[in-house]
Amino acid sequence: MAETAETQVESGKQAARAERRAAKLAKEIGAFAKAHGGAEGQLAYIGQRGARIVLVGEDGGWGDLVAPSYAVAESATRKAGITMHDEFDGEFAAKVRTGPYEWTRMAGIQIGGPSDKA
Repeated sequence: MAETAETQVESGKQAARAERRAAKLAKEIGAFAKAHGGAEGQLAYIGQRGARIVLVGEDGGWGDLVAPSYAVAESATRKAGITMHDEFDGEFAAKVRTGPYEWTRMAGIQIGGPSDKA
């Protein structure tokens, strides 16, 4: 019976940690949305590392956050109140605006162009 009580206490601690992490991520998502005139997102499972929250602002700015689990990522995006997409499809992806850094970085990786090192 003591193991059951200890297990319940540990489960409660894990749930509290997940809730705190979701709240922190929601705050970061909110800050991104405020800085970019609003935001939309998409979740991607990345294995044992958790889930990636891809954010695209109304101004085309983009970024991402990593949550320790898919459930925490879902909770964070719900708390932040942003529109979520099931896929990073053409219409959603078309909202992303890339700049010189991204193009230089992609060229450096893909075709041996300049890298991100100046």
